Amino acid sequence: MNQLLPTREPAVTRPSPAPRPVTAPPAAGPVRRRTPRDPRLDFFRGLAMLIILIAHIPWNAWANWIPARFGPSDAAEMFVFSSGYAAAIAFGGTFLRHGWWMGTRRILLRFWQIYWAHIGLFVAVATLSVIATRIDIADGKSYVDALNLQHFFDDPRSQLTGLLTLTYVPNYFDILPMYMVILLLVPAIIALQRLHLGLAVAFSVGLYGAAWAGLELPAEPWSDRPWFFNPFAWQLLFFAAFAFGRGWIPVPRFRPWLLWTAAGFVLVMIPISHSALYPLNPVTKFIHESLWGGAFTPAFKTNIHPVRILHFLALAYLTIWLVSLKPTLLESRLARPVIRVGQQALATFMSSMAVAWVMGMFLDVVGRSGVTVAAANIIGLSSVFAVAYLVGWYKREPWRQAPAPT
Repeated sequence: MNQLLPTREPAVTRPSPAPRPVTAPPAAGPVRRRTPRDPRLDFFRGLAMLIILIAHIPWNAWANWIPARFGPSDAAEMFVFSSGYAAAIAFGGTFLRHGWWMGTRRILLRFWQIYWAHIGLFVAVATLSVIATRIDIADGKSYVDALNLQHFFDDPRSQLTGLLTLTYVPNYFDILPMYMVILLLVPAIIALQRLHLGLAVAFSVGLYGAAWAGLELPAEPWSDRPWFFNPFAWQLLFFAAFAFGRGWIPVPRFRPWLLWTAAGFVLVMIPISHSALYPLNPVTKFIHESLWGGAFTPAFKTNIHPVRILHFLALAYLTIWLVSLKPTLLESRLARPVIRVGQQALATFMSSMAVAWVMGMFLDVVGRSGVTVAAANIIGLSSVFAVAYLVGWYKREPWRQAPAPT
């Protein structure tokens, strides 16, 4: 402080200081280190993409062994929950560091990207269906009718409007629109949580209840069919994962009684859910077909029945516990390709949906034997892995790196 006050001492001639070395200008702001990716998140999201491929190959015998055949929940829950947790990491930090408006703009950017991915996927699969039907690869089978797209081609002018406004959502193309609507709810949940966490929870639970009371979106203009995945119901699972990812809700600890409860519930649901087992017992048959309407009724999946949510959470709790016993499993060579698929979830999802439909055409032509079905699944899975590695290579932008010495 004394150096800043005036002094009465006579001025003293001081030698000029040595010139400072020229250095690079400082950075415009503090360097923010990226949060390392959670391999568990990428692994299970990648696993969901692979299961979705197998499940969407028409009349695929391998689909009899996916998790959905042994319990009420399936890869859709895995995809939505993983997406909610990933959104908490990817977008939650933006809201925290740069404010609500900047976070909302980033959500809108992601919505815009997924919107055009949805339109592109529809155009690609619809075009493949038209070509396969026109050249008659399956002896008179119409792939346009198989996807229920005849209304679109009968009246393309009005249906294009429905496609672009998301009031026309065919069943095969219903996951991305559901995810887009949920993304638009993220800013509202963030704003309510800043006021009080209870408000955000009440809003999410209230939307879920409203979905069961009839809140839905129209899927086609010529009928009253709603979206197959009701976003107002599925957002509950998404924001549960979002809350875990942001630390709003503590992750349950591994306790013996809770592990045994989850394991018992998962085991009990196998004979109730499996199509070959539940008819064998009148109790399981009653529960499957009467108590909640059966596994294949629209409300069971459209509004994600509470039994599905509980089953998925129990299964996720057990799976994470098993992974925690030996975390090096996710570092193995077998896990790395699955993790790579999860890192490129949007690209691999789009490719899996298109490839699954093409593999169905392939099986229609060559027949469905054990060999041909295995070949279709292996080719399809290999293509998804290839897309993941190719997209990852492009995202690294190797052309921006210094060229290797010759």
